Amino acid sequence: MTVLVDVEAALIAAATPRFPTAVVRDELDNKLLEELPTIQIEQIPGGEDDGLRLARALVDVNVYAATRATAFALANEVHAWLTGELRGSTTSMTVFGRISPITLPAVRPYENTALRRVGATYQIYLHPVS
Repeated sequence: MTVLVDVEAALIAAATPRFPTAVVRDELDNKLLEELPTIQIEQIPGGEDDGLRLARALVDVNVYAATRATAFALANEVHAWLTGELRGSTTSMTVFGRISPITLPAVRPYENTALRRVGATYQIYLHPVS
């Protein structure tokens, strides 16, 4: 049986020190406008495992910021971090393998017009540290 990693917790732990000017979280709350920019990391249904160790998780990453330009800039930084720096790395709890986008960063509608959202979806191969 595969031992699965909490991919949200692993990514939030890795992203928080990497993006110190942003709030990194899995769930949004009513204080979102006071906590911009925010990077939201959510595992979405889907993915698979090999039955032994390796899992493939699908993860949505949304960036919320005061302006479209700021949201795009941070989303592009997150994209470069995921597909470049984090890919192939090991943290205290997780070994990250291949990380690739399913969708590239793009504007995603959001009902609050006081902020902008740019998001992307990634497939992330990972397993726990031995």
